[in-house]
Amino acid sequence: MSINRVAVVESRLDLLLETSAAAARALAPDERLAPGRGPTARQAVALFEDQVASRALDVAARDLKRSGASFYTISSAGHEQNGVLGTLLRTNDPCFLHYRSGAFMMARLRQVPDATPIFDTALSLCASSEDPVSGGRHKVWGSNAAWIPPQTSTIASHLPKALGTAFALARTRATGIEPTVPRDGIVACSFGDASANHATALAGVNSARYSFRKGNPTPILFVCEDNRIGISVETPRTWIRDHFGHLEHLRYVPAEGDLIEVWDAIDRAVRTCRNLRAPVFLHLHTVRLWGHAGSDVETTYRSLEEIEAIEDQDPILANAKTLIETGAATPEALRALVRDVRARVRAAAAEASGRPKLDSRADVIAPLAPHRPDAVRAAHAVADDARRTEVFGRTLPEARASATQHTMAAHINAALIDVFAARRETIAFGEDVGKKGGVYGVTKDLQKTFGQTRVFDTLLDETTILGLAQGAAHLGLLPVPEIQYLAYLHNAIDQLRGEACSLSFFSNGAYTNPMVVRIAGLAYQKGFGGHFHNDNSIGAVREIPGIRIAVPARGDDAARMLRGSIAMAKADGNVVVFLEPIALYHERDLYADGDGKWLTDYPDPSEILLPGEVGVYGEKATDLLIVSYANGLRLSLRAARVLERDHGIRARVVDVRWLAPLPHEAITEHAKDCRRVLVVDECRATGAGIADAVVARLAESRYAGPIASVRAADTYVPLGPATRHVLVTEEQIVDGAVELCR
Repeated sequence: MSINRVAVVESRLDLLLETSAAAARALAPDERLAPGRGPTARQAVALFEDQVASRALDVAARDLKRSGASFYTISSAGHEQNGVLGTLLRTNDPCFLHYRSGAFMMARLRQVPDATPIFDTALSLCASSEDPVSGGRHKVWGSNAAWIPPQTSTIASHLPKALGTAFALARTRATGIEPTVPRDGIVACSFGDASANHATALAGVNSARYSFRKGNPTPILFVCEDNRIGISVETPRTWIRDHFGHLEHLRYVPAEGDLIEVWDAIDRAVRTCRNLRAPVFLHLHTVRLWGHAGSDVETTYRSLEEIEAIEDQDPILANAKTLIETGAATPEALRALVRDVRARVRAAAAEASGRPKLDSRADVIAPLAPHRPDAVRAAHAVADDARRTEVFGRTLPEARASATQHTMAAHINAALIDVFAARRETIAFGEDVGKKGGVYGVTKDLQKTFGQTRVFDTLLDETTILGLAQGAAHLGLLPVPEIQYLAYLHNAIDQLRGEACSLSFFSNGAYTNPMVVRIAGLAYQKGFGGHFHNDNSIGAVREIPGIRIAVPARGDDAARMLRGSIAMAKADGNVVVFLEPIALYHERDLYADGDGKWLTDYPDPSEILLPGEVGVYGEKATDLLIVSYANGLRLSLRAARVLERDHGIRARVVDVRWLAPLPHEAITEHAKDCRRVLVVDECRATGAGIADAVVARLAESRYAGPIASVRAADTYVPLGPATRHVLVTEEQIVDGAVELCR
């Protein structure tokens, strides 16, 4: 069915070009199609060529699939008027694209010397390792030379980072960083009418309006390509206009009609966005030809009459008529152009189908999350003494005497100030991080010291916070966003999973999203706040490919690990989640009230900690190895003292510090020295923590001794003293160890 409709649509264009008569007067190449309006004849013909190339690639994708050589058939057919946008935008205007952007790419890359968009697309369709965009990992639109980061956002999850990029343009220069985007550059972001209903799309548009309302330049062009259907679900005809056409702080520009009308509307939208530095919503009317993809049987939800009516609106057919009727080109010239483009596409497809594929696991995962310890250590920066004295005052944090200045919260705060003093590209933002200094005082004085350009509050939306981080990273900043509580991350986690961490994978390492996401989390706040302030599950974060997760337990470790996280983001482009145990922020004691044994001195600013570097307590003990982290480390150390005092069991305790990647080699080496292993995991028992992975790796390494674990109950954390019934306790650790050692 779909293949037949492809042939029908192609033949209609051929018939038009064979039967049309040339216009009475030919336009000069630089003459516009209408007096003072639309493109010039030269621009119109070039655009038509780009649109035909996009259409021919759609046909080739389906032909290649039938022979087993292609793996992607979502086409751009019917959306080719987005090529006008590709023509009118500059190649240094960042673009985040919808997946039906073939004509846009052909037109955009026409402006890039030596670009080969037809062959590059063919390589991508065939998942060839020579694909210059993703290296064969996915069919994505992207270009290093034309400022198009590749992505696979089918649910408009790219809108928040596009907004973040637009917001960060002015903020970047204010920090002294010169981006690759000119001062009047704008950010374009395209998506479909169905995707416009997704929460991430609405968050992106809302945040752009909020930003502009707050007085920030926000030059983002939202481009809704409205074909009025999402797979088989229809969008009401006026839904997009009704929803977005009358919003304050968002200029709405409809684009429909013939080529001249569409060109003028898009040109007006681009100029408005560029000149006013304001959000613009371009409503580009399109159609969808040939179903959602090659496997979509459109006749199951559309009648033949409906399909034919849509084919009557084929933009390439309409543009060919316009070119002929205005005298921009003759039918003969367009026939020759179509024949030539189709031949070039067929040749490119045939060549691409034989090009090599990714042929090993190592090749597939290579760009995910590189880790080069030597480069990371070299990237660690420390401000000179004069600068440190300027930001800290006369008493540097390593010389402070007050107990409150030796807690984890104080050390993280000092480490942030140190990092910000050394790196002007660092910025911090989130909810309450500015004037208030954070809910727990961790960002205290940061805004006062470094100004509102670098430290600022955002609207209360985690999706926007993480989108802003990605946009800022795209422009050369090093963002340190804060998510106020771990429980608040989950509504926005796809910004990490589907966008930030996937970027290096889908771009073959050409693009990265370096950032350190600070999150207050885990439990043990003595019953305060219930689940939303005591989320003890990190499983949803740990499963994200390529992510790094740092979880300090002590103040000195927190400072070293935060510095290491910043250096990892800087050197390797890593996305690092820095999970801060709330209950340990202000903890002072270990064994007894008032002993002060959980207080630490601020470490020398040159010191950092990296993945694989674990903390070891009681290194000479061999009866039992206890593996833990965060609150579990403090509980395990308390339990270890009881085990030795009351049961004669000497335990070595290892703080893994890093939950992704887990330090399996270090754990295995310590396990070899000990007769038994107990994993103390404060997170929920089923897939929420690290116990599963640690036990599995020890078993696979043929560790000979018995292994057990102590984990929290599979439940949300309740309010009040009931928490003791569901969280790991010191007594449970002791009982588990005694049982294991029998």
